[in-house]
Amino acid sequence: MTSPTPQVTLLNDAPMLHDALLMQPLWLQAWVGWMMLVNILGAIIFIRRTEAKWVLLAMLGAATFMSWLYAQYGYQRILGLAHVVFWTPLLVYLWSRRKQWNLSEISGKWLAVLFMTNFTSLIIDYIDVARYLMGERI
Repeated sequence: MTSPTPQVTLLNDAPMLHDALLMQPLWLQAWVGWMMLVNILGAIIFIRRTEAKWVLLAMLGAATFMSWLYAQYGYQRILGLAHVVFWTPLLVYLWSRRKQWNLSEISGKWLAVLFMTNFTSLIIDYIDVARYLMGERI
């Protein structure tokens, strides 16, 4: 009897986080799309602002860390840890600069919408990470 040949999964064959998101409810896909639009597209449009550079850096860090978390744990509540780690300091920084937002300008309005979007996400993420650490798995 021959032993089974071990399967080697290439990175290109591994399921990606994007694929897992496409299997989620439409409202969640829309929320993730909104966050990406506000964070990435907004930061690119307003790249001359210092805040936009920090948003892009936080997004890059969170995306990299979330991809690593997904590779380690799969689609679990622990993925929110990426936002907790990178967006918490980002929001503290943005809040400290709120007097420079100038809500009469479109870039100031973007910062306010970005802040509220990421703050909302962080509430969900902190809850998800706590639930994961208490043993709840999806």
